[in-house]
Amino acid sequence: MPRRDDIHSILILGSGPIVIGQGCEFDYSGTQACKALLEEGFRVVLVNSNPATIMTDPEFSDRTYIEPITPEALRRVLQKERDLGIPIDALLPTLGGQTALNCACELDELGTLEEYDVEMIGATREIIFRAEDREAFRGIVERAGLDQAKSTTVSTMDEAFAFLDEIGLPAIIRPAFTLGGSGGGIAYNREEFENIVRRGIDASRIDQVLIDESVLGWKEYELEVVRDKNDNCVVVCGIENIDAMGVHTGDSITVAPIMTLSDKEYQRMRDAAIAIMREVGVDTGGSNVQFAVNPKNGQLIVVEMNPRVSRSSALASKATGFPIARIAALLAVGYTLDELRNDITTTTSACFEPSIDYVVTKMPRWTFEKFPESDETLTTQMKSVGEAMSIGRTFKESFQKAIRSMEVKRFGFGLDKNDSWLLASRGDEDVEWPIDEDTLIRKLSVPSQGRMYYIRYAMKMGWSIDRIYQLTSIDPWFLDQFSQLVKFEDELTQVKTLDEVSVDLMQKAKEFGYSDPQLAFLYCGIISTETILQVRNYRKSLGVEPVYKLVDTCAAEFEAITPYYYSTYEKPIENIDGTSVVEDEIRVTDAQKIVILGGGPNRIGQGIEFDYCCCQGAFAAKEMGFESVMINSNPETVSTDFDTSDLLFFEPLTLEDTLNILERLNGGGRDVSDRAGKVAGVIVQFGGQTPLNLAHGLAAAGVPIIGTGLESIDLAEDRDRFTAMLDELELRQPENGIAYSLDEAVVIAERLGYPVLVRPSYVLGGRGMEICSDKSALRYYMQTAVDVSELANAPVLIDRFLSDATEIDVDVVADFAPHEATASTQIKIPVDEPQAIICGIMEHIEQAGIHSGDSTCVLPPFSLTKPIVKEIRRQAKVMAERLRVRGLMNVQLAVKDEEIYVIEVNPRASRTIPFVAKAKGIPWSRIAAKVMMGASLKELNTKEVHDTGFYAVKEPAFPFEKFPGVDVVLGPEMRSTGEAMGMDRSLAVALAKAKMSVGHELPTSGNVFLSVRDSDKTHTIEVARSLVSMGFTVFTTRGTRELLASHSVETKLIRKISEGARPNIRDLIANGSIALIINTPTKTGAQTDEGRIRATAVEARVPMITTITGARAAVSAIEALRAGSWSVSALQDHFTFEPKETEAGKHVSA
Repeated sequence: MPRRDDIHSILILGSGPIVIGQGCEFDYSGTQACKALLEEGFRVVLVNSNPATIMTDPEFSDRTYIEPITPEALRRVLQKERDLGIPIDALLPTLGGQTALNCACELDELGTLEEYDVEMIGATREIIFRAEDREAFRGIVERAGLDQAKSTTVSTMDEAFAFLDEIGLPAIIRPAFTLGGSGGGIAYNREEFENIVRRGIDASRIDQVLIDESVLGWKEYELEVVRDKNDNCVVVCGIENIDAMGVHTGDSITVAPIMTLSDKEYQRMRDAAIAIMREVGVDTGGSNVQFAVNPKNGQLIVVEMNPRVSRSSALASKATGFPIARIAALLAVGYTLDELRNDITTTTSACFEPSIDYVVTKMPRWTFEKFPESDETLTTQMKSVGEAMSIGRTFKESFQKAIRSMEVKRFGFGLDKNDSWLLASRGDEDVEWPIDEDTLIRKLSVPSQGRMYYIRYAMKMGWSIDRIYQLTSIDPWFLDQFSQLVKFEDELTQVKTLDEVSVDLMQKAKEFGYSDPQLAFLYCGIISTETILQVRNYRKSLGVEPVYKLVDTCAAEFEAITPYYYSTYEKPIENIDGTSVVEDEIRVTDAQKIVILGGGPNRIGQGIEFDYCCCQGAFAAKEMGFESVMINSNPETVSTDFDTSDLLFFEPLTLEDTLNILERLNGGGRDVSDRAGKVAGVIVQFGGQTPLNLAHGLAAAGVPIIGTGLESIDLAEDRDRFTAMLDELELRQPENGIAYSLDEAVVIAERLGYPVLVRPSYVLGGRGMEICSDKSALRYYMQTAVDVSELANAPVLIDRFLSDATEIDVDVVADFAPHEATASTQIKIPVDEPQAIICGIMEHIEQAGIHSGDSTCVLPPFSLTKPIVKEIRRQAKVMAERLRVRGLMNVQLAVKDEEIYVIEVNPRASRTIPFVAKAKGIPWSRIAAKVMMGASLKELNTKEVHDTGFYAVKEPAFPFEKFPGVDVVLGPEMRSTGEAMGMDRSLAVALAKAKMSVGHELPTSGNVFLSVRDSDKTHTIEVARSLVSMGFTVFTTRGTRELLASHSVETKLIRKISEGARPNIRDLIANGSIALIINTPTKTGAQTDEGRIRATAVEARVPMITTITGARAAVSAIEALRAGSWSVSALQDHFTFEPKETEAGKHVSA
């Protein structure tokens, strides 16, 4: 049947800010859907509060609402669209993760959809209920003739304990209607069981949890399935978890295709997935069905089903080339699978099930270092913040490529500077070897992020595969693959020098996935640019080079049109006539190419905002007449979609892998005199720190850098040179010093005066940054947070800390001529007068000392005087000129006592640039990319936007509820995973919307607990007075109460926890009696009374503010919410954008 003509205007819900369990894979899915529906001629209305995603760029929808994804906000959107005369006909909720699904269900339950005559497409409320309600789903599984673990749903502790008596411990707890396993866990004793069940009931929107009999140790699988209304079903991809049941699939290393099932077992699972789809009733989209298999007898049970595009859908799409979200969106508007074409081949139907002739490995990326008090044990509640995907011809190759995609200073399974076995074999006495047996047993038995390396150590120590299997429950097939890698290391280590490595040994090493850095460490003793290039040159002299294969969805049965590649190593094919040929599927045109290096796996400090910039770079290249080439390893992102760039390489972002691609595209490296030379250059400034870390190696290999030169990047990073530059420009910065040793750090700190801000050089996201208030704190930092052996190469930067200063972020775009040393000779610089333009000036609500990524910030500035703003503009522009910036630059400043201090300058894209683009209505990163590619700001007619008529507020989203017990105090090290944006003509309303969007809806009545440190007490008076005047009951401890009473502000006394009186504040929080907490810390740490209060608040989901400036802003927002109604607006209400071209029916098969 053709597409539906009875619907015209479709509302798509995004997933909001990036959080653990719901990352940018849903922005990828939503962007695919928006593009597909626009191309079909539908009017697309998008609601998503996340400014960092390309999805909320106005060209991806007709109406773009950056508003909270709440029933209240969506009702206003529906009303506004009706008032405009083009009411919403349909709501598509299956592409925005659990956030969108839950919100759509609430809209249906409230009667809002019926009131506005809006149809839910993709999945109805009944379908969602059947899949998400644990009790209803259990009935469906039984009707389908399938099994589940013995389980029950409960809503009270009495019901929970009654069932526990039946099944015993351990027990698995999974809440209904949650994401990333939120609120769930594994209970091994009754106390844990009670805590997890209570937490799960609180997390579930229907107060329901499922308690399962333990199936820990069973093998876990999932199938991505698509079904249409004619009952055509396609299994897009089967995925196998290496970790056994008990580890959330988002935290497990996963592999596609499924490796350890026989065809008969796989077909049984496939039939079961389709039966579940039919029984649930999903008939216009994609779903994810998860299974467990008992390794002892092969028993198959159904774990759960997601009636929507899932986290694994993005992985399955990238692994196979089958665009699940795109197809699901088209099915939702009436098409059937046989009517749609495969966009990769353009000749086959979407009914063809993908077939792959390679192995895909997905590896999670954790950031436990940001939460040192957290439990690193992996359980059923997801804790990873990102992931990378790798593709290889074999599992061994794919697995090692995945490790080096992680960017955690590991370049493979072993043989690098973190390999205890290798270091011990070289006589390093500081390394523990052999590993203590009890330690090894614990490391293998308890799932954690480093378990794979301990499996290798166990094999090195002679442990059998069977013994390791008994401890890990990892299938023996995978353990045998690891064992083959360990045994091959014996062949590598028998050779003592690089020039003794034979062609056959080198070829086998590369086929097994060993990287040049591993071989450099093994044979040269160190991993550096020089040794990596040394190994590279020797390898090339042997003729061992990678070939590139297409991801084509059909295992080469049909020709793929889309150039989507991965690398592998294969021996040449020998012909009968004695000649040989290498089977390389890459297609290289004569067009000039711009190569864009992505950001790799998401992590705290480097997230989706950099992928946004990479996408804009690809779009700019197309508009400038270049071929765009994307290199990235992140399967969750839009940059790795098959149609974002002209060529896509799914590869690790390492010097080796990047140079392989560049030389293949360019017809060779500098050693080939007649190379084609069609690579104009590489963009390293858009992907965060990851590509910047490669810049020196690329430059050493002769690769031209597009935009700002390497000299400028180094000048901004080198503290001594940067200080000299500021002195030359007569700009101020906090007094500072550079410490190359512990003693030097102490001397510098005493000269500057405490408190001091200390941080390692060359890091992103404030990694390792801390405020030290005295000598003992500094010594502790230097001994625990810094690798002292690395101080000579990576010294510690020490600044005098500016307390009570206002922090400012400035984004700049400039078109000055870059340094010639690393510039591209193929990019011609225009003769127009160069200039710097201010993209936006943001004022942070939290004072200096809170990482800029964790601070709420406002554009335009709300408290700075006009002369200060004018001077900030001047300073940013002179620094851009001095640094010869061509592209983007971010400046961080502090204002204290009307003086401006330069904190740092980054001549690259910043994490704020997408936010500024949405707040100003200008795609700054696309303009910057065009400037980098040879355009001038003058010819692009770029102008500064001074006043938009509204405030934009960026609010961070934190993952604290995933790490129970961790103290949530903010500081100089970044801990947020994502951000949301609030927009309104009123600053207070914009702030309130931003808070709503990250799930911290401010109360308009109730009880407030107020506890502040001494230095904040005088500032607290007005905060408390405002709250009391609005009718709040404010609880305070004795000292604060007496101070407020002396200023005629009456509050209610509550005893400190240390005094032993009950009920205390933790009791009130646990009882749901506190609506808001304002607590500026005097002591930090999970074991302090304050830390326990804050942890209890996180568990109870009570909004909490930990800075006095944040408290002031929150009070003004509460006043605005109490004053009356607030409105919603689309970006198109504020700005005028170019219309989009559409082509109805373009996806239909010929």
